[in-house]
Amino acid sequence: MDEKSFVLRSEAIFDGTGDVPFSGYVAVRDGEIVGVGEGDGDAFVTDGVRVIDVGDALVTPGLVDAHCFFQGWLLQNYGADLSGCASLAEAAARVAAQEGFALRVGHGLPLALATTDTLLLDEVFGDEPCVLVCEGAEAMVMNGAAEDAFGFTPQECWSERAHLLLAAVMADHAASVPLYRRYLSMMNGYGVTSTKEMGYDDDWFVDEVVGLERSGELTLRVSLMSQPVGRDADIGYGLGLRDRLAKSDLVAFSGYNQMTDGSIGDHAGEMKEPYLDFDGRCSLDIDWGHHAEEVRRAEEAGFRFSLHVQGDGAVSHALDIFEGCARDDDGRLRFRHAMTDLEAADPADFARMAALGVVAEVYPLIQSIASRAGKVEMIGRTIGEERGAHYWNRRGMLDAGVRVACATDLPMTLDDLGSGVYCACGGLFPEGGSPLFSQNMITPAELVRAWCAGGAFDLMLEDRVGTLEPGKRADIAVFDTNVLALDPADARGCSCQMTIFDGRVVHDAR
Repeated sequence: MDEKSFVLRSEAIFDGTGDVPFSGYVAVRDGEIVGVGEGDGDAFVTDGVRVIDVGDALVTPGLVDAHCFFQGWLLQNYGADLSGCASLAEAAARVAAQEGFALRVGHGLPLALATTDTLLLDEVFGDEPCVLVCEGAEAMVMNGAAEDAFGFTPQECWSERAHLLLAAVMADHAASVPLYRRYLSMMNGYGVTSTKEMGYDDDWFVDEVVGLERSGELTLRVSLMSQPVGRDADIGYGLGLRDRLAKSDLVAFSGYNQMTDGSIGDHAGEMKEPYLDFDGRCSLDIDWGHHAEEVRRAEEAGFRFSLHVQGDGAVSHALDIFEGCARDDDGRLRFRHAMTDLEAADPADFARMAALGVVAEVYPLIQSIASRAGKVEMIGRTIGEERGAHYWNRRGMLDAGVRVACATDLPMTLDDLGSGVYCACGGLFPEGGSPLFSQNMITPAELVRAWCAGGAFDLMLEDRVGTLEPGKRADIAVFDTNVLALDPADARGCSCQMTIFDGRVVHDAR
């Protein structure tokens, strides 16, 4: 029996092209969808074709994560497990005793133990760099040798500053490749079949992932994107990867990404009008001319670009850059440029986005790591209720005709469909209570389409995946709860029962 040929039956199939699931089937032959429709699909049940009946489980296209960081997840899982440590001495002892890792690194250190004092680690490890990563990677404890080797300090330990540490961890292939296998399993367990993976400069382990593809172990379609942090965009790196991956079926080089502004709560988000509690529109000095030059250089080499923007001023500046880019006869961008986050965009700019064809990569689970009271306080203090009413306005984007894709900035959040519906459709925070920004929320069907078809378009895979249609590859997710038929407030707890990648079952929790 061919494992990649089957008929999948369900009472709730959402093919990604409409709004309402239907009772029917998806027929697959040798990993390709050959039929989708109502009924039982008996005409496709021939010799060697098995039937998979999932009852009333929700069947969707495989989810696409349009912006995630394996490197960030790796750092939170690499080295000694320091959770539960009662002291730095105990944590240091665990790291000293660890085996199977090239670096003296631990993860999960309780935040209560975070310190900038290097004395204890200096005494234990001397000239050998040691880094203790706190739970959630919110802080790090380091010795002096680590500060010298990796070029950052505990006071400034965000990912972009720690890129040399991330590169070193990734380069420990004896540990990072097995952890990537674990990552693949985790992503498949959420129904994810495609990712756009962010990597800093040129330190992603491409050869190892291609090796997994050749051995049949790669269970994601991977679009790599380089984010310059140590130097400007390395166009030569992109050209080399494009040529090297030309024959790969699952791995491709997507282009470049660049951070522009930062968090509105820190006054680092660039606003069109001044903050209420800060003298200015942004605490950062953003070189928009340099960003424009980076986009231009990428375009000349045939690559797309994504600009990470949060404030409405940054969104407008990014659009100014994209308006100067190459366009087709319809006035739309020749290259599939995107903007990521768009936390507090001005709805007046959505028409410009739609006209240019700029893809919006939004974070549907961002509310899951915030509190309602905290968000309301921050908005009221920094930009006020009138501008705050534009927060997370995916409704305005879709209504204006903007193509929306879902992203997680993983490990910041995970591709949890039920929690995504709860937040992005219900406007709800983890603690419950009344919705916030409900006027900006979208329907569950719109969310799933963005997570599937929107993401596939963003990754330039729309001809292969993103919807359940004949001729496309069988990337399929099956969820135990039909969240499209629920009040979003009841959507949490939905879990992925089965994930099919290229016609092969790669996750089965039934």
